[in-house]
Amino acid sequence: MIARVARNVLPKPAARPFRFRGCLVAKQESRRTTRKFSTETRPTIPASADDRTLITLFDQPSTSFSGGLFSRTGLFGHETLTNPRALISLANATYVRAQLLTNRILKAPESRDEMFKVVKNLDRLSDMLCGVIDLTELVRNSHPDRAWVDAANTAYETLCEFMNVLNTHVGLYEVLKSVLSDPDIVKSLSPEAYKTALIFWHDFEQSAIALPPAQREKFVSLATDIIVLGRQFLKDADALRPPASIKPSELSGLTDQGMGVRLKYQARFTQRDLLVYPGSLQAQMIMRSAPAEEPRRKMYIAANSSSPEQIATLEQLLRKRAEVAHLVGHSSYAEMTLDSKMAKSPENVSHFLDALMDYTRPYAKAAIGALSRRKEAHLRTPPYPIIQAWDRDFYCPPEPPAPPIPLPPLTVGTVFMGLSRLFRHLYGVTFRPAETSPGEVWHKDVQKLEVVDETQGIIGWVYADLFARRGKASGAAHYTVRCSRRTDDDDDDSNAPAILDGNEYNVRESVDFEAQKRHRLPGQEGVYQLPLVVLLTEFTRPTLAGGAAGLEWHEVKTLFHEMGHAMHSMLGRTDYQNVSGTRCATDFVELPSILMEHFLSSPDVLSLFDVDSTMTLHQGVNNTEDPCHSIDTYSQILLSAVDQIYHSSGALDPNFDSTKEYANLHNTRGLIPYVEGTSYQTQFGHLFGYGATYYSYLFDRAIASRVWSHVFAKDPLSRAQGDKFRGEVLRYGGGKDPWKMVAAILSNPQLEKGDAEAMREVGRWRIEDEMGFAAGMH
Repeated sequence: MIARVARNVLPKPAARPFRFRGCLVAKQESRRTTRKFSTETRPTIPASADDRTLITLFDQPSTSFSGGLFSRTGLFGHETLTNPRALISLANATYVRAQLLTNRILKAPESRDEMFKVVKNLDRLSDMLCGVIDLTELVRNSHPDRAWVDAANTAYETLCEFMNVLNTHVGLYEVLKSVLSDPDIVKSLSPEAYKTALIFWHDFEQSAIALPPAQREKFVSLATDIIVLGRQFLKDADALRPPASIKPSELSGLTDQGMGVRLKYQARFTQRDLLVYPGSLQAQMIMRSAPAEEPRRKMYIAANSSSPEQIATLEQLLRKRAEVAHLVGHSSYAEMTLDSKMAKSPENVSHFLDALMDYTRPYAKAAIGALSRRKEAHLRTPPYPIIQAWDRDFYCPPEPPAPPIPLPPLTVGTVFMGLSRLFRHLYGVTFRPAETSPGEVWHKDVQKLEVVDETQGIIGWVYADLFARRGKASGAAHYTVRCSRRTDDDDDDSNAPAILDGNEYNVRESVDFEAQKRHRLPGQEGVYQLPLVVLLTEFTRPTLAGGAAGLEWHEVKTLFHEMGHAMHSMLGRTDYQNVSGTRCATDFVELPSILMEHFLSSPDVLSLFDVDSTMTLHQGVNNTEDPCHSIDTYSQILLSAVDQIYHSSGALDPNFDSTKEYANLHNTRGLIPYVEGTSYQTQFGHLFGYGATYYSYLFDRAIASRVWSHVFAKDPLSRAQGDKFRGEVLRYGGGKDPWKMVAAILSNPQLEKGDAEAMREVGRWRIEDEMGFAAGMH
């Protein structure tokens, strides 16, 4: 219950719903065909002085840094967080205050007035704990000092342990039950407050809180088993697979003049078969360049192999999840998980996937036919040879993503400047570089940006930690360190003595920590805690000799994607942090970020990268018509279907066989035959973090494409359309039914029901990948 709001900090999917930390980002690449692309652009608002400063800020970063173990100012400007021990002290003070607030909620039935404050106080309790937990998670993943990381781990574990106690607290459940059973109290709740209360209630119910003690103990035991099995499953998914034995003669005709030549010389010198490990550069070269099928077949089988123990771990995980669902009254884990999502049920997910599959299949079959003709010409076979799984990369090798038209090199600073200009056009919001005090950030590369609204002033902060370094978490991620919520109605006596179990504690650190970054914004009633987010990426750092490195196109898309999440956090303005910004349904959270990637298909937006408006955009190759991209999309649809099968009630069948289920789906609904002896499912890591919700990325891709084509495509810089999206979608976070938000932005009231027909309708929408990103999540 309380843990739900810390979705970015608790790595326990069995015990809490999905929370956004990182991103589901397109990973596969596509082969491009030529199409004319219009380069006519509209007049734009000139770059401001702040916009220009962004280029210098990121492309010529300072080499000095005032950090140190003991410094005058603390992390994010919190005066007490000047050393690692302060994190533990803050966690302890927060623990005491959280216990006191818990006791207040438990005593609420003694006062009619207190009962009306229960939902607000539950949200306050969540925010109090998550404000520290989210901070410590960031420190765990980004701080270069081991002492800080160790302290963050201790603080994190202390508060998470208490949060897990609250999740199964019968007393809190009974109080909330009384609140929701009281018509007068329910009538007094705003729609957002009522939705927040229902989220708490749903999470309590999913934690077996209403079951007898013996069954609750069983639930806890199963949840523990799921965590252990999940960790082992993820470890197995990343484990190195056994090498394939490749005969030197099988490499005849390799066209690769680099790695291919070295492999052939190695084989000639050793006079032995080559052992090539899946995932290695040699393996990639063989899959893309070896004319003979046999070495590619061997590599594919090796890359998709599993040990019996790895398969058993996955199947035990699926079985335990099914048992948990059955214990709390659901027929399957998918039914339990989807109850709070846009999809609502496994049947509705099937409606979406079936419709999307029906739409995509003709395009994918046509692409398979094209590959078959290439194979026929290459091997001089009879007509229509079967395309096997190991043929995909050879006959349609992936190519790096590229912009829709030729562009000059884009640096991190240039892209941030373009983003600031884009947000000014859409929302009247810009980025303004801000000075950091000594000790405020954890590394010299971290830059602080104020997010400034043209009428309200500062509405939040973004800390950008963008360059690679040793020990830093890999990949790209958006951390919500502090959510937005209303605070002037907290009814909190922070000056009262903190007396717990007869002892008085000093909790000033927690009180001061919570009180920071609160503002009364012009034109908005109340005082709000303003959002603070951190972007982590691993781009190449500028050097004195070489200057700023140009970004690859997929890196530009990554920045746009992550800033879509960041602006969702910034522009969401809810009274309750439990539904703030990206704290919304799993199958809705990616809509703003995927939509941002679509803007990169517009010449108007691309022109914003030119600070002086002197760049000439030339017509050139556009990569939207990809003969093989539809194959990748279809493959992701199949993986989404596999995810649903694995989390159905079938997982409880003693004869359940994950490999047979996977093979059967491919052989009945797939376009490329299943390969005997393979078991890719043990490497499908998303089965743990996105169990029963893997369809979400496809779902949001479809909605984002529709929003782009119907709202923004004609005029991507339209302030009216930007204000509409901000007002109908972004401002609500998770505080409004997402189907109503989608229906409003698309002016399609039929979608409001969010029923089976609505899911089918979304499945029939074309997933338009103007940017050329292929299906995939990571």
